[in-house]
Amino acid sequence: MKTFLFPTDFSENATHALDYGYSLAKQVKANVIICNATTLLAEMPQAGFVTFPAEVAENLLNDSEKELARIKCDLQKDEKDTSFNPVITSVNTAATVIGLTNHLSNYHDIGLVIIGTHGSSGLSTLLLGNHSREMIDEISRPLLLVPPAANIAPIKKIAFATDFKNPAEDLECIYKLIELARPLHAEILITNILTDDQHDPKSLTDELSNKANYPLIYYRVVKARTPIAGLDWLCEHGHIDILAMVHRSHNFIDSMFRGSQTQKMAKHIPIPLLVFPSND
Repeated sequence: MKTFLFPTDFSENATHALDYGYSLAKQVKANVIICNATTLLAEMPQAGFVTFPAEVAENLLNDSEKELARIKCDLQKDEKDTSFNPVITSVNTAATVIGLTNHLSNYHDIGLVIIGTHGSSGLSTLLLGNHSREMIDEISRPLLLVPPAANIAPIKKIAFATDFKNPAEDLECIYKLIELARPLHAEILITNILTDDQHDPKSLTDELSNKANYPLIYYRVVKARTPIAGLDWLCEHGHIDILAMVHRSHNFIDSMFRGSQTQKMAKHIPIPLLVFPSND
């Protein structure tokens, strides 16, 4: 994960996510790209979308460029006291956020995309606010969603929650997670969220023991009535700093968007969510 990408809308929550992610980038020695996608369309009543006049569009892009320059300057203020100073690149253009994010991810081989979320009252707001669902569905790189309440502090434990139904893909993502955890000396807690069906994790844990070459990997079972309840418990009682999951059809994250389950989640979970895209 040598380069981190930060899509920003210059909001307070986006700035907090950038501060959180920039601290992480310095620890793992990753460079940084900050981008702003300027939308040159305006919604008019009874007229759909219309394009801004050229002069207005130019002003929007200029304002975006100035704001990105200010952010870069702020991040570089205290760099003299650190052992690694990320190279900071800024990009602004007329595009959609998802389109620009995927373009930059592919062109620069981005290891991690980091965004801020609006809300800190549980996974429901973490997933539903600030177009987070579209980002989770469409982004082709691992995505770290940072809520406003996330503390900027050393990361000591990352939980990888899974149902063990896709062990090969789980392993692929865990290896990527090790790349992030190793320079942090962070523990990885592989957590089986167990509801009704038992899935034998032996093949996965055996391969990790033989090939991962990372001693700080542990395993536990969380029994719960529903996956959401299990994740709630893990985030509240597991003493974890980041929750990591794979987003695939009909798994934990996908189920959160269906029906009213997310609305029932009222517990405060002020930790970032790391989402790995599925191969499917």
